[in-house]
Amino acid sequence: MKSNTFPRELRLVTPSQFSRVFDHPVKAVSDHITILAKFNDLENPRIGLTIAKKKEKTAVGRNRIKRIIRDSFRLNQHNLPNIDIVVIARNQIGEADNKHLHKQLNKLWKKITLRCEQSLKQ
Repeated sequence: MKSNTFPRELRLVTPSQFSRVFDHPVKAVSDHITILAKFNDLENPRIGLTIAKKKEKTAVGRNRIKRIIRDSFRLNQHNLPNIDIVVIARNQIGEADNKHLHKQLNKLWKKITLRCEQSLKQ
């Protein structure tokens, strides 16, 4: 049985881990979210979040967005290849409701999986 936990091993923690993803990433973009991804040498995908204060003013709003993204990743981690992912908030992300963000994230996980597979073939 697969576990749906979110341990520390599934997170990008250090600045060097983040900067590695920013160097020639595979991209997937929606109205409120941009996802950058790059293959890793591990057995599992990892995620890092960047929610700028400029995009969502309140800490409560930023925490809500992070919680939704983490939950969506936790539920979809077994469908993702072994990639490092950085999720970047875009303009007006705070105005989107939870259901809309979940729907966007589900589409983005599928899109980034396909694009990563296509990048391997090239």
